[in-house]
Amino acid sequence: MEYATLIILIALLQYIYFIGRVGFSRNKYEIKAPKTTGNETWERLFRVQQNTMEQLIIFIPCMLTFSTYVSPLWVLVPGLLFVIGRQTYSYLYVKEPTSRGLGFVLSFFSNIALVVGSLIGLIMSLIG
Repeated sequence: MEYATLIILIALLQYIYFIGRVGFSRNKYEIKAPKTTGNETWERLFRVQQNTMEQLIIFIPCMLTFSTYVSPLWVLVPGLLFVIGRQTYSYLYVKEPTSRGLGFVLSFFSNIALVVGSLIGLIMSLIG
């Protein structure tokens, strides 16, 4: 469970960085709260933050269930790929939104592996 917790905390630090980037760039791009539109670069930063939040809702509980029902060591693989995927997604999306594919695929399929693996592990535990 320690590895899962470590990766979750790293993912949350990454998310805090994305939040900070959005908040601190409001003045730079002249986006006065509560506006969420007005500058394309800022809107990309904001979408990265929002999309990451959407993915974290799946990621966090599945990291814990995968660690419990599948493997506390093998959880590192999808966990690290998720964090790398989110960073890649962020970089590519801000640079050019249509190029975000690699980052999306890494984080999305990491979440699928975590969900499916957790489900299989839990079912095996229930019937075995």
